[in-house]
Amino acid sequence: MNSGHTVFRQLLQYLPRHDFNVCVHRYRGEYWAKKFSTFDQFLCLAYAQMSGRGSLREIETCLNSHREKLYHIGFRGDVSRTTLADANERRDWRIFQDFGLVLIGIAQRLYQDEPLAIELKQPLFAFDSTTIDLCLSLFPWAEFRKTKAAVKMHTLIDLRGAIPTFVAITTGKVNDVRMLDKMPVQEDAVYTMDRGYIDYARLYAIHKQGAFFVIRAKDNLKFQRLYSLPKDKDAGIRADQVITLVTIKSKKGYPERLRRVSYVDKERNKRLVFLTNNFDITAKTVADVYKQRWQVELFFKWIKQHLRIKAFYGTSINAVKSQIWVALCIYLLVAITKKRLGIQCSLYTFLQILEVNLFEKKPIPSLVAEALKLNPEPPDCNQMNLFNY
Repeated sequence: MNSGHTVFRQLLQYLPRHDFNVCVHRYRGEYWAKKFSTFDQFLCLAYAQMSGRGSLREIETCLNSHREKLYHIGFRGDVSRTTLADANERRDWRIFQDFGLVLIGIAQRLYQDEPLAIELKQPLFAFDSTTIDLCLSLFPWAEFRKTKAAVKMHTLIDLRGAIPTFVAITTGKVNDVRMLDKMPVQEDAVYTMDRGYIDYARLYAIHKQGAFFVIRAKDNLKFQRLYSLPKDKDAGIRADQVITLVTIKSKKGYPERLRRVSYVDKERNKRLVFLTNNFDITAKTVADVYKQRWQVELFFKWIKQHLRIKAFYGTSINAVKSQIWVALCIYLLVAITKKRLGIQCSLYTFLQILEVNLFEKKPIPSLVAEALKLNPEPPDCNQMNLFNY
């Protein structure tokens, strides 16, 4: 790699520029543009995400302080906060969504051989949502409660590499369980969710597509036990039963058998009950699958802490969705770069190193090596998931 390129430029080399241009053309992103292109807008928002800039004025000031380097990074138009604000309001956010889907495909292929933290041969996914609070007076279109506005980010995570494979951004009023209708389902894959997604008709739809689910049961579950399976008390299993639902609505929604696993988490001294349509794996594996659902919570925590999705540069729905999708693109780009360069540190540490050296002219691998030599990570910091701190 050319050591004359800035770190920012080296990172952008892993972007599939042709696919970006295809997305721009699909939504006529350059229809009204004169000087400030869609890629210029993407670069501004990408810089803001990686450097933690909190306002349009900060983005303008900081980028223009490196004016002599901007052309070599890829900027072709002048950086102006009014022009950027106008682009965020008018340029279709779906450009960045479709480009994010392209990066998701690349990241999935790169991380497809990553080991899971549990013994499971099938693909494993976790589905959940996070709420991003907004000011009701500034974001009236996102009304959530009488005095509060919010948007929700519904996310499906591939747990081999912790890569988001499906993201839907809605207003805060949208019920989580409705997003099961839009969640992509892969045959023979396992999907784990919290009990907020209990809807027996929708779970049965997943079952009919040849996929499996592991979900936490509600406390008021009404069922009839058909028979019990052997249980391993030493592993925390208190019950492993084959059941049918008994209430009219639940039985109509899910007419077939289910498996009910009662498990005691000895570390927290907490009893959990799971429902699944998978009768082939052990009861302990069912509990371990649900435990992996925590990875999606860590993903939300990581995104909120280290990228800019809690303070927005515009107030329209287009500006908000554009910013969230660019943040996801940067997360994916950093994950792709880390994998392709064989960087042996956590994603958090890698992003920190990039953040403070964006305009340095050193090869990324040597920059990371120097940083880790001075401040080495704990030996187990990068094991099994990308989010370890």
